[in-house]
Amino acid sequence: MQIEDTALPGVLILTPRRFGDARGFFSESWNRKTLEAHGISLEFVQDNHSVSAGVGTLRGLHFQSPPHAQDKLVRCGRGTLFDVVVDIRKGSLTYGQWVGVDLTAENGKQLLVPKGFLHGFVTREPDTEICYKCTDYYAPDCDGAVRWDSCGIDWGLTGAPVLSDKDKAAPALVDFDSPFVWEGAS
Repeated sequence: MQIEDTALPGVLILTPRRFGDARGFFSESWNRKTLEAHGISLEFVQDNHSVSAGVGTLRGLHFQSPPHAQDKLVRCGRGTLFDVVVDIRKGSLTYGQWVGVDLTAENGKQLLVPKGFLHGFVTREPDTEICYKCTDYYAPDCDGAVRWDSCGIDWGLTGAPVLSDKDKAAPALVDFDSPFVWEGAS
C-alpha cells in the first residue's frame, strides 16, 4: 500500500495495490497489520455507504464532536468525487487550512480523515458512491457541520451545488466554536 502525507499533518492518502487481469481487479482496501506497520492504528466500528445521484452534489462540511469524534477512511466505490478536509483543531498551526483529493473508482485512492477535521465532498459524475469506515458510531447529539463555502475551498463547481437543508443552514467557520483542541505533535 502506498501512503502519502498531505499538507495537513495526520491527513493521509492511502492507495492500495491492485491486482488485475481481463476480468477486473482485486484490492485489499484495509489491512490492520499493514497499516500498523506504518504507524496507523485504528479500530473501525462502522462502515457507511452513500450514493449521490447528481453531479455537483455537495455533502459537508461535517464532523462528529467528542466524546464520539470519528476518524474516517474514505474511498469512492463508483464515479468521481473531490474529497476535502479542513483542520478545526484550536491552536493548530494549520487551523482553517484545507486539502482536497480526487477520489475515483479508477484511481482507488482513499483519504484518512482524523478526528478534529471537517470532511466534505462534491460529486463529479452521476450516481457517485462514497464508502467510508468510522472509528465511532454515529451519535446524533454530536453531529455538526460548518458551511461549505466559508473555508476558502476551491470546489471546482461550474454551477450551484446540490445541498441538504442541514448544509445550507450550517454556520460559517468564523462563527464556529470548535470542540477540538490541537494536542501538539503526535
